[in-house]
Amino acid sequence: MALDDSEMNGLLYHEGFPLASKYDARWILENQMGPNALWLTEWLCRDMKLQPGMRVLDLGCGRAISSIFLAKEYGVQVWASNYWESTSDNWARVREAGLADRVFPIKAEARALPFAHEFFDAIVCVDSYIYYGTDDLYLDYLTKFVVPGGRLGITHGGLTKDFEGPVPEHIRPFWGQDCWGWHTAKWWRQLWDRTGLVDVEVCDMLPHANATYLQWKKARLAATRAHEVTNEAAEETRRKEIDSVSTDIGVLEADAGQYLGFIRMVARRV
Repeated sequence: MALDDSEMNGLLYHEGFPLASKYDARWILENQMGPNALWLTEWLCRDMKLQPGMRVLDLGCGRAISSIFLAKEYGVQVWASNYWESTSDNWARVREAGLADRVFPIKAEARALPFAHEFFDAIVCVDSYIYYGTDDLYLDYLTKFVVPGGRLGITHGGLTKDFEGPVPEHIRPFWGQDCWGWHTAKWWRQLWDRTGLVDVEVCDMLPHANATYLQWKKARLAATRAHEVTNEAAEETRRKEIDSVSTDIGVLEADAGQYLGFIRMVARRV
């Protein structure tokens, strides 16, 4: 059964994210590429000290909804850097949001950024840093693009504690090879601290992450079930999505916050 706008928005209302909760849930869900990017961006930016007019790199922005959020809520200029998604589609979303003068979609690989050194006042990375930032040498590369004193902030999936032995049985249906980039907040802090390139100001985990992640997954499940399809291929895609999200919900319920969560780290370039 189709959901009206009020029902859809209710799925993603979260009192912990008042800014993100103002946005149309249908738009967020249609453009999602993982956890709720607006929730994570709002949490990250509480300690980023962003000011209107700053130049900000949104690294690995996906479909640029985090970039749109940054420009709208903080008045910054955003270079929406993404490698996999269509830059033209991102530009269309930016124009629809009325932000053509503040958000600039760029196609770039994280290890080949086409920017001048010290061009940005801040760099944010929402749910993509784990795919390249575990490289011991990457921070040295990335800090070159932010001004001295500027901030770098990352947020993504992480572990509350390390596994003692193999991946726990209840997590295995969720755990793919790309999850080996998931580490504890302590691990991430040590990775950055030892370089001397930055002063880490914040490194923590999202409070009540299990309930928050479950809310997101259940919203996706409800929206997928309510989505009307018109052909057999679309129905097959919907069935696969329902199965996948249902599996994730089962894993999160079994985990109950024992291992899975989200980390946030904010640092100032020295």
